Amino acid sequence: MKITPRRLAIGMSLWIPNLFSGIRVRRFSDDWTHATVELRINVFTRNYVKTAFGGSMSAMTDPYFFMLVMHQLGRDYVVWDTRGEIEFVKPGRGVLTAHFHVPKEHAAAIRQKAHGGAKVLEWFETEITDRAGDVVAKVRREVYIREKKRITQARNT
Repeated sequence: MKITPRRLAIGMSLWIPNLFSGIRVRRFSDDWTHATVELRINVFTRNYVKTAFGGSMSAMTDPYFFMLVMHQLGRDYVVWDTRGEIEFVKPGRGVLTAHFHVPKEHAAAIRQKAHGGAKVLEWFETEITDRAGDVVAKVRREVYIREKKRITQARNT
């Protein structure tokens, strides 16, 4: 079965760590350049002072940049999340949203950098906002990209 953006959004929303953390993937764009994720603050996702737990906000941003890059580059590349940073700006309440964007031109530039098996470490940034549109947190994620060895070797033979 082919993974479509819609199927992946549903699957990620039903994935147990997301499901019980209040994380819902609202959509992946058809061209894999955008994703929208929501976090609903509830008894399981809030901290001692009843605002968004920092770990929940980090979890809601964890895999989405690497997934967008991976789907744009295809199966000939190793792509994974290596680290993340989060700056908490204000307490998060209610429903929080994060939008992820990897333009096609950015993915093409990454493909060029990784050509021949070079290791690429690329930083991506997003903001988590509340319903009013106020920034609750600023997030950076580093993604590792490398062309698979079998591709590089096949090209060199």
